[in-house]
Amino acid sequence: MAFASFDRKTSSGPMADINMVPLIDVMLVLLVIFIVTAPLLTHAVKLDLPKASSQVNELKPDKIEFAIDAAGLRYWNGEAIAREDAARRFADEGKRQPQPEIHLRADQSVAYRFVAETLSDASKAGLHKIGFVSEPTP
Repeated sequence: MAFASFDRKTSSGPMADINMVPLIDVMLVLLVIFIVTAPLLTHAVKLDLPKASSQVNELKPDKIEFAIDAAGLRYWNGEAIAREDAARRFADEGKRQPQPEIHLRADQSVAYRFVAETLSDASKAGLHKIGFVSEPTP
């Protein structure tokens, strides 16, 4: 780029700078046009739609309260049950739709073997919604 001075008497060559004033004027005109026309483009059609009332038909899955005490005894909704009976009930519940949620409560001093057996039986039956219930720390 050539450097030119504003004094035309001393400079004999052409000025190589771009005159920005006309470009700025055009941009300002376009800006004003867009500001004026933008609210007109967001028009809506006024419709009087019919009203309908309905309730959501939501099937809530049952929940199974399964507990294991410190001695390793299993309880199905408060009823004492053997492991084989629990596995059989898990298989029956696994065929239902929607599948029930299992809320597993295990005593903190129970051997993990009992919890793992219960999780294995539920998984084999196809039950995957298993939640562990615990007490919050104060």
